[in-house]
Amino acid sequence: MFKNKKLWLNILIGFAWIVSLAGVITLMSFIEIKKAGVTCKEVKIYIPGSQYFIDKKEVDNILQVSSHSLIGRKIEDINIHDLEKKLRANPFIEYAQVYTDMDGVIRVEISQRQPILRILNRFDQDFYVDQNGLKLPLSPNFTARVLVANGYIDEGFGGKVDTLHTGLAKDIYKTADFIRRDSLWDAQIAQIYVDDKHEIELIPRVGSHRILLGDADSLETKFSNLLAFYKQAIPKVGWDAYKVINIKYANQVVGVKRDSLKSSNPQVKKDSTKLTQDTSQIQH
Repeated sequence: MFKNKKLWLNILIGFAWIVSLAGVITLMSFIEIKKAGVTCKEVKIYIPGSQYFIDKKEVDNILQVSSHSLIGRKIEDINIHDLEKKLRANPFIEYAQVYTDMDGVIRVEISQRQPILRILNRFDQDFYVDQNGLKLPLSPNFTARVLVANGYIDEGFGGKVDTLHTGLAKDIYKTADFIRRDSLWDAQIAQIYVDDKHEIELIPRVGSHRILLGDADSLETKFSNLLAFYKQAIPKVGWDAYKVINIKYANQVVGVKRDSLKSSNPQVKKDSTKLTQDTSQIQH
């Protein structure tokens, strides 16, 4: 008796699956039949974000919307994947999705690349680096307000989206990414410079000193040391007492004093020497 009940239960379950599958197939067939008669009536473009590297007009040109190559055509005759491929070929588009609805509307969703750094290399080439560490060309439509790095930078640019190849460029990118994620340093650091020894220097907005970072190792510790130096040393001698603040070693900070201040104010010389000794042992 129990075996018969179990058998009938299995048969009912199997029958339910067959009916469900048949329903799905019927529904899909109905949709395909309806789609076959639908023509494109409109193209709607959605570009979120605050960057303007690409606008709706440029997307229109890529898809040839204005020339009516899409509007009026049957949806089934439009190659959606080909449209996505055309959009993704644009260097400023990170992601593109194109899909249609039953009303004959083609919907286009675009995600733009987000530059975080602009590099001017020693070959006079100028390009962006996005949040994923990819090189991008400059845009004729929009200039991004991002950190600028220049100096003795050997990283070349071939005019298309590409990865960073040199260790120095990767360090510059890591440094810029660290700075932009911290509101304090994002407000304080105005520029990145690479000296003739291929060491990274930071140019602050407040103060006339340079910050010798060296490389991108131990960034958290180095910037923590710099903040401690700002809090302990600068209030005592002023922003103009040092010409260089060296934080390239993770276990110390060294302030290099200005010669003009040494000769004109003996007290500053004495105080700044003591501050250098005290802050050179900041441990974290």
